[in-house]
Amino acid sequence: MSPIDLYYWPTPNGWKASIALEEMELPYQVTQINIGAGDQFAPSFLKIAPNNRMPAIVDHEGPDGAPISVFESGAILGYLARKTGKFHGQTERERVAVEEWLMWQMGGVGPMAGQTHHFLKYAPEDIAYAKDRYRTEVARLYGVLDRRLAEHTYVAGESYTIADMAIWPWASLWQGQEQSLEDKPHLARWLEQVWDRPAVRAGRGLLADQRKDRSDTWVVQDLF
Repeated sequence: MSPIDLYYWPTPNGWKASIALEEMELPYQVTQINIGAGDQFAPSFLKIAPNNRMPAIVDHEGPDGAPISVFESGAILGYLARKTGKFHGQTERERVAVEEWLMWQMGGVGPMAGQTHHFLKYAPEDIAYAKDRYRTEVARLYGVLDRRLAEHTYVAGESYTIADMAIWPWASLWQGQEQSLEDKPHLARWLEQVWDRPAVRAGRGLLADQRKDRSDTWVVQDLF
């Protein structure tokens, strides 16, 4: 099997793709897209990812054996799950649940946590309203997640899926988002359970030394 080209930088969205490739045991080779250096704006990358965001992949053995490029982390997860037949549910009901929670991450946790990180750490002005707004919304979303995990082992049900792969990278940075797990024991349990997977550790560790902000490095001991 030809390696999949992974266009990547070690961020939560990048980790989704690297974790999925590790979990699905697909060979891949990495092209670094240094977002701090502006690599995402290179014309060659824009041909693959027109929204100038990583990750993106090129599968040289795509549908009908022809190459295909895929951008957007959620689309990458869905594509790889269909390609391998793994981590996407076995029945239509299971697949619907996976897709619900995948969309929940794409439309909620990712954007809200991303804005929280921005206004807490990187915004040139200290805007209390923005900090409070996004921090509060992330807390609400993690409350939703904790209640879900009170009833299920994993986010989409009793099986580990691409929904977990999508949500975990963002939720694992809860400390940098100024969140608490003291009132979210089920979320804490799930974070540790997912972290115990070797493929998650491998995907999370890809190019870890390149992260600009090392203060948000998550380790299991930080849970309690």
